[in-house]
Order: sequence, then C-alpha cells, then structure tokens
Amino acid sequence: MIERSGSHPYDELTPDIVLGAAESIGYATDGRLLALNSFENRVYQLGLEDRSFVIAKFYRPGRWSDAQIREEHTFTAELAEAEIAVVGPVARGGQTLFEHEGFRFALFPRRGGRAPELEGLEVSAWMGRMLARMHAIGALAPFRARPALSLESHVDRPARDVLDSGLLPAPLEIRYENAIADARAQVVMAWDATGARALRLHGDSHPGNVLWTDAGPTLVDFDDAHTGPAVQDLWMLLTGGEAQREALLEGYEQFRPFDRSELSLIEPLRLMRQIHHAGWIAARYDDPAFPRAFPFAAEPRWWEQHLADLVEGAEALDRA
Repeated sequence: MIERSGSHPYDELTPDIVLGAAESIGYATDGRLLALNSFENRVYQLGLEDRSFVIAKFYRPGRWSDAQIREEHTFTAELAEAEIAVVGPVARGGQTLFEHEGFRFALFPRRGGRAPELEGLEVSAWMGRMLARMHAIGALAPFRARPALSLESHVDRPARDVLDSGLLPAPLEIRYENAIADARAQVVMAWDATGARALRLHGDSHPGNVLWTDAGPTLVDFDDAHTGPAVQDLWMLLTGGEAQREALLEGYEQFRPFDRSELSLIEPLRLMRQIHHAGWIAARYDDPAFPRAFPFAAEPRWWEQHLADLVEGAEALDRA
C-alpha cells in the first residue's frame, strides 16, 4: 500500500479554531462540536449557548475562489427568495463568507430530514416539481465565476490527476490512457448529438443531498453548483424503473418543459462521474482523511475494476 506523509492545511483546523470561527461573527458557542461526514470540505455541528445548533462549513483551501463561493451563496438566496426549500448560508452584516485563522467558512442553519423514498411515485413527482422550479430560476442568468460541467472538468483533468498521483499501477497506465481516450470520444459524440442547453444547476443532486420531511424535500449542499444540462440534476434520482422515471419527469414538466433528448446524456454523464470520482480520490490522497476513507484506491485490483468499468461504459455508448 502507498504511504502518504506530510502535513495538510486541515491539520491546522483545531476545535478551538472551529469554535472561534463561529464566535468571531457573533455566535456564542457552548463547546459542543460534532464532525459531520464530509471529505471535500470540513463540516461541523456546533452547539450554541441557547441550546440550538449551527452547521459550520470550512472550505477546502485552493478549491474555489471567493467569487465562486459567493456565487453559490447568491444562487441559494435566489432560490430561497422564490420559496424553494434550500439550505443556504446565514448572513452577518450582509456577508455570507467569512475568514478566521486562515480558513474561509460559512455557517448554515441545522435542518432535519431523511433521504427521500424515490420508489414512491408521488415522492418522485414532488422532486421533479422542485427541480423544475429550481431550474426556472437557474435559467434566468448564468454563473459568471463558477465553472461548467465539461470534458475538462470531468474527464481530462481527473485523468491527469490519476496519472500524476502514483496510485495507478505503472503496468496499467497505457490501458488507462486508452480507456480514457475511448470514453472521451464516446462522450463527445453523445454530447454533440444532443446540443443540450446549459443552465445553473445544483450539480450533485443525489438522494443524500435531499432532506425529506412531511413538508416535502429540501435541497442541501450546493458546493458543486455549476452550469450544465438540466438532466444532470435528474439522473442521479432515477433509482427505479420506467414508472419512477415518468413520475419524476411528469412532475418536472408541470412547471418547466424538459427536452427529453437529454435522456441520452444519462449514460455519458454516469461515465463522466466515474472518471471524475477516481480523479477526485487521486487528487485528494494527500489529505489524511482520504487514505482512511478510500484505502482501496492504493490497491491494484481497484484500478483493474475501474478500468473494466470504463471499457464497459465506452462500449455501451458505442453500441447505443
């Protein structure tokens, strides 16, 4: 197994700094601190003296610019203004992005809920209606600072990260490069054939980023908000068969037209997500949290399987 050594910026993020960040913008904490499940950033639940809680998110150094983070915050504020249920950052003095001891952070209200049971057709229809309303706002103006979902962001850069990481066994490098080239070619053909319109998206709307209550769904974690086709926010919610898909789409179409030719992008987007996921792990493996969470990425058999998945995915697109 490959050993990683050296320090990482998050090594300096101590409990005192976490609590001090909230206190620096006027929150009185009571010392309670719970680390929540997050790898890209660091997220904590903080107890306050009034016995309530707040969620503190510390942004990964070097990932987003201040302008890109603020653009995410502005988007969630637009959605909230339109009475779409999202969890956006709290503001202090008109600001939502803060800095403390070298770390940029934002605070969010704590919201409860469970994952949506998407096999229920009414649940899927409700999700479709919500996403359509979100996309209606997303289509009103473009992102200026945040990037678009592209071959560079989800194929080319992740592939470079894998090849530069030292995790991919040397005997597999040529096969990996060939598999990426084949996958890329198939994605390009599928994308060019569709010509989908791009708009502002949540970007990572899988069931884990939806909180469901009796009042319906609430979307959380807009950290991956970007520009892309509408189907990017739908396909990860297609967990059932044809009836579930139709319920989601029919709910969507109650509020906004959906170009069903975008459904042909689902398999290309799935393949891009696989490539991006492997590249994300490779690029972050210097973060001590990653070898602990993804030890399999240092094992040749995992890369063998990843290669097989890429080849299978490209061949499926070729047949389609």
